[in-house]
Amino acid sequence: MNSEINSPSQPLRGIKIVEFTHMVMGPAVGAILVELGAEVVRIEPIGGDSTRKLVGSGAGYFPMYNRNKKSICLDLKSKEGLTIARRLCDAADVVVENFRNGAMEKLGLGYEDLLKTNERLIYCSEKGFLSGPYENRTALDEVTQMMGGLAYMTGPPGRPLRAGTSVIDVTGGMFGAIAILAAIQHRHATGRGQKVSSALFETTVYLVGQHMAQMAVTGQPAKPMPVRISAWAIYDVFETRDAEQVFIGVVSDGLWQKFCEAFSLTALAADESLKTNTQRVAQREALLPQVRELIKRYSKAELVPILERTGLPFAPIGKPEEMFDDPHLAASGGLGATVLPDGRATRLPILPIEMDGHRPSQGGTLAKPGEHTDEVLSAVGYTVEQIRDFRSRQVVG
Repeated sequence: MNSEINSPSQPLRGIKIVEFTHMVMGPAVGAILVELGAEVVRIEPIGGDSTRKLVGSGAGYFPMYNRNKKSICLDLKSKEGLTIARRLCDAADVVVENFRNGAMEKLGLGYEDLLKTNERLIYCSEKGFLSGPYENRTALDEVTQMMGGLAYMTGPPGRPLRAGTSVIDVTGGMFGAIAILAAIQHRHATGRGQKVSSALFETTVYLVGQHMAQMAVTGQPAKPMPVRISAWAIYDVFETRDAEQVFIGVVSDGLWQKFCEAFSLTALAADESLKTNTQRVAQREALLPQVRELIKRYSKAELVPILERTGLPFAPIGKPEEMFDDPHLAASGGLGATVLPDGRATRLPILPIEMDGHRPSQGGTLAKPGEHTDEVLSAVGYTVEQIRDFRSRQVVG
């Protein structure tokens, strides 16, 4: 067997994936798997996926979740375009789609259709809801954050607030990738593929499961995070002398002693009524103003080295744009080189894992719409003349 296939940094080399996706959730599945070495061919409409043209908060969707994928443009409204798509699926290990329920079936590209000619196929549907009463509803990341309790937990009481990124789309894509990997392992044992699904709503509920468990354990509904009863007395955002903000968490009795030592808080360290976390939580209202006054004496530049030495959990409040220059990401290779569609170079986060001490990928490219059409069609047996004919009639692009 090819040693590259067993390489820890490219464990999915040799796996062929065809994507019928748009926006974030579906592309996130392929974005994960392509960084692990799979070949991902993205089917786009003639002229390219409309996600490429989004502005505002959607402007980063395409470059973040479509690096290293091959692009082929197909007219799926034409009989010949569907025939080409079917041939690509017949040669694939995995198909990923995230369109409305029934859309792929209407095209003859549903799981049952493709299974007839590819029994080893793993078919991943990324949906708004898994099977049940809601399954035909239209869903978005924000919709299910509102439905599933996440927005309620994020915002202050009476002001539900979506999380500050497409957390459900991306996490739903992660669960889809996990399901695909499990199905690949199952296929090793049985020789057969299967259909797998993940969904936005169920992903949201899984993420708020800790709050459901809290209700089950305590008998009390979880309060929104901004007004929750903290498990620790010092677990908050504090302002520095230069109007910067730093989160500090004192999450054990040992760390309380280190915190006191670091800032020469001899009296507080010796106070028997503050020895345990439970005691400190009981006195939180009196303790926090003292800590706020203490932190306000330091600039951010003065404070961070002190906290670093203590071993306490802490974090200067960062912004996404500051991550481009983060020294840890720079040193660890956490950002990979990417060339944007307009030719500008940037660096974007790569898969946040290490395998055998190495990051699986080191960056990527963004294909132009249809950039790999000839290559992909040639690989499944179409001739140069056929491809030229398809292009002249706008079956492919």
